[in-house]
Amino acid sequence: MTRHPNGLPIVSVNVFPGGFNWGVYVGQDKGLFAEHGIAVEVQGTPNSVAQMTDFSTGKFDIAMTAIDNIVAYVEGQGEAPIGPQNDFMAVMGSDSGFLSLVASSSIRKIEDLAGKTLSVDAMTTGYAFVLYEIMRRHGLDKDKGDYEIVRAGGMVQRWEALREGRHAATLLSAPYNLIAENSGFVELAKATDIIGPYQGNVAAVRRPWAAQNRTKVTAYIRAYRQSIAWLYEAQNRDEAIAILRRHLPQMPQEIAKASHDELLDPARGFFRTCEIDRAGLNCVLDLRSRYGLPPRRLDDPAKYCDLGFG
Repeated sequence: MTRHPNGLPIVSVNVFPGGFNWGVYVGQDKGLFAEHGIAVEVQGTPNSVAQMTDFSTGKFDIAMTAIDNIVAYVEGQGEAPIGPQNDFMAVMGSDSGFLSLVASSSIRKIEDLAGKTLSVDAMTTGYAFVLYEIMRRHGLDKDKGDYEIVRAGGMVQRWEALREGRHAATLLSAPYNLIAENSGFVELAKATDIIGPYQGNVAAVRRPWAAQNRTKVTAYIRAYRQSIAWLYEAQNRDEAIAILRRHLPQMPQEIAKASHDELLDPARGFFRTCEIDRAGLNCVLDLRSRYGLPPRRLDDPAKYCDLGFG
């Protein structure tokens, strides 16, 4: 067993860059993971194809990822050529994804995106289906050629492409939607205002690893839940912002403050219980039933989750 210099067993956690990792950062910096007997080491990923490919080969222990990625790869609908991954499962819910549809300054409403190019991480996983559904509800259908979709990678890459004018709009979450707004781009909508409750990021594991490391999984969930509770305490705001900027040093102070307001909003923020939002998961399954290929009706949430660890 690999151990940290402090003697604790290491749990490797793979993440996309962004403020939604705040709970992990707090758990590290405040010693909450250590209190529960583990040392967490964070790895970054550029996109969901890389993350799910590495996940399938056991290059890390826990993926902080969209639950739609887990559903997609269990069902064999993922973009990476790794086949069905029946061992993937979510064990903890984190948030709704904090998704905002952000567009160039010339776009004033969603309907103005007709004939434009929009970007996603991967065409068939992640939050692409959320984007397709937002557009459909505003009378625009990608399959009819009402707009073009291109693959641009993770949120950093999508924001850079948007900033450079290569695409007209994309889905971003904090801090990138906030950075975009500060740079003159337009937030057209919050995704959940259009599609309703949505389960976004989760902690996911591989079933065989979880069966052999149950205490680590439980420790991670309990420490993460403590981190979120700590973040919601008003007196911790300044320290929380300092922690975020320590892990994301390129983030300006004003963006960190705005991220705190958004990610810890009482109604929209991190899930305090760290459970899976059942209505939100049903939305994920409905969207994948509509847009996933090969098409099939997905109606068994338990197939993708095991909430008995925390």
